[in-house]
Amino acid sequence: MTLPSWQDSLFSIKAFLASMLALYIALSFDLPRPYWAMAAVYVVANPLAGATSSKGLYRALGTLIGAAGAVLLLPTFVNSPLLMSIAVALWTGVLLYISMLDRTPRSYVFMLAGYSLPLIALPAVDSPQTIFDIASARSQEIILGIVCASVVAQLVFPIGLSSLMSSRISSWLGDAAQWAGEILRGEGAARPAPPVRQKLASDISGFDILISQLGYDHQTHGLTRQARQLRGRLMLLLPLLSSLDDRLHELRSQDRVLRDDLIALLDDVGSWLQAVADPDRAVALRSRIADLRPPAYAVDWKSLILDSALARLREIVDAWHDCLVLKKQIATGESSGEKLAFRRRRTFSRTRHHDYGMLSFYAASVILAVLIAFALWIYSGWAEGSGFVLMVAVACSFFAATDRPAPLLLSMFIWCTVSLVVTAAYQFAILPSIQSFPLLVLVLAPPFLVLGTIIPRPQYNMLAMLLTVNTASFIALSDRFSADFTSFAGGGLAALAGVGFALVWTLVVRPFGGEIAARRLVHAGWSDLAQLAAGERAEDQRRLAGRMLDRLGQLVPRLASMENKELSTIDGYAEIRLGLNIVELQRLRNRLTSAEGTAVGEVLSAIAVLFKERLRLGEPVAASPRLRERIDAALALVAGRQAAPARRSVDALVGLRRALFRNAEPPVHSTVPEPMLLVAE
Repeated sequence: MTLPSWQDSLFSIKAFLASMLALYIALSFDLPRPYWAMAAVYVVANPLAGATSSKGLYRALGTLIGAAGAVLLLPTFVNSPLLMSIAVALWTGVLLYISMLDRTPRSYVFMLAGYSLPLIALPAVDSPQTIFDIASARSQEIILGIVCASVVAQLVFPIGLSSLMSSRISSWLGDAAQWAGEILRGEGAARPAPPVRQKLASDISGFDILISQLGYDHQTHGLTRQARQLRGRLMLLLPLLSSLDDRLHELRSQDRVLRDDLIALLDDVGSWLQAVADPDRAVALRSRIADLRPPAYAVDWKSLILDSALARLREIVDAWHDCLVLKKQIATGESSGEKLAFRRRRTFSRTRHHDYGMLSFYAASVILAVLIAFALWIYSGWAEGSGFVLMVAVACSFFAATDRPAPLLLSMFIWCTVSLVVTAAYQFAILPSIQSFPLLVLVLAPPFLVLGTIIPRPQYNMLAMLLTVNTASFIALSDRFSADFTSFAGGGLAALAGVGFALVWTLVVRPFGGEIAARRLVHAGWSDLAQLAAGERAEDQRRLAGRMLDRLGQLVPRLASMENKELSTIDGYAEIRLGLNIVELQRLRNRLTSAEGTAVGEVLSAIAVLFKERLRLGEPVAASPRLRERIDAALALVAGRQAAPARRSVDALVGLRRALFRNAEPPVHSTVPEPMLLVAE
């Protein structure tokens, strides 16, 4: 682990300052559990002021919902342990399921509400008449911690989101320019899945999280529209670059060496992309692209591919121009500026893909874990069993959405043990001699300042936050010091037993890692394509592309962490282009002549059969020569006319052929006119 940066140290100091402020106020007002306010600071603290405010709002809402649930459920079911266990388990699991459906920071509201109920209700099962007071006190103390964290984040050296947003945009555009440079130099096709392409797809989700927090930052709250437009262009670039890679690969396979004027154009575009600046150069590049476009009467396959490549290049130039303009607007805080080249309808929507089956399984496993924990508590008569059950709920909920939660739970168990040892030292060796609040701050500073420097690091964030919160909770500071070793040991062992049970349970019910989830993502894509080709779903291009790219963003990190030769052959970008082509043909087939529509329908039916066969066998079956013949026959028939529906249909058919038969020989008859400028592959 590297030494903390000055930003990490600054964050740690601010978080500690806010936690001590919350603790002091809670002690001053004689709140029953002041350590809850202290712990709440570390739950919501974030290096960015806006992110602290947003997470604070979500935690407040989640706590209030969980407190309300505890007040409602405990008096109702306290006399029936079985019904109580079922109600708590279902509450935790159902809200966890809802949180996993919403892959934004807002999901924290539901997960927190899910495990807050057992945190508040279970310690009060022996005195249900006090549940309202306990729920009210926890809500007050949590909100106090949130307010202190937000105030300190906004007043003490606040760090806005705009600088991070600009940095992330520059990094993403730099990665895109690197991939584009490989393509323009002819290197992209040599590596079917370069790491940079994988990173681009998976980074979209991180960009979504930043966008969701813009409204909570006073510097960026007016730039949400520009950020969403930029996201659409970033997503648009991925299939465009993939399509250009495919077309240039085909041109090079025919001619070995590209024309000098085309090479010069590609070099100039590559240089412009690498510079990540000067959107005005797009005008001259568009003009040069137009000059190289073959005439409409050039119907041979080579001319078609060249024209398609130049069409994609023009769209890349337009999309890149928009990215540069929007990047400048976000960096400067401007809400208007140069006109964008791509209209809004031609970008991709934010449609999500949800694997409802896997999410239901994850939630069900948590429900069963909580039920079994309840049974162990009830039938053993364990005095500290409530702490055991609530830690099972917390530990299982925190890592439910990850493919491999066991290593994280093991780390949580180890660090909870360390936290208990540190807490024991404070409880029985240090705190008994503390007589003033300044001295208390001084003795608490070393562990919390060290832990605070780890929280900003993404790979350690969750565990460092849990360790800090657990340490604050185990110390259990109040206005009157009391240290009972029996009670402390019982509570600590119950917490460790809860985390240990969650670890064992996860190893038993979820031993398969991410491979099953990856397979299900691939099969979901095949199902989409089969239904689209069969005409069983009316789909908008923007929604389809958005969902497929979202699915690709979920698939790429999983593929990177496993060695599966079968899954590694899947080209998600080709399937996105294929889906867009299918949608285009379904939309246009009724505007063609009867014979043309019939030919296109036969192509779509054959594609539907192909992907249904893949679903049935569970493996990427290769497309048959018969399907290629149908595509070529439809091309020869439809390409004879110059009407707009026919031209767009031809462009889509060419995209289908390249996506399904990349290494096939050119068709014998190809009379294809100029493709449309919309992204149809």
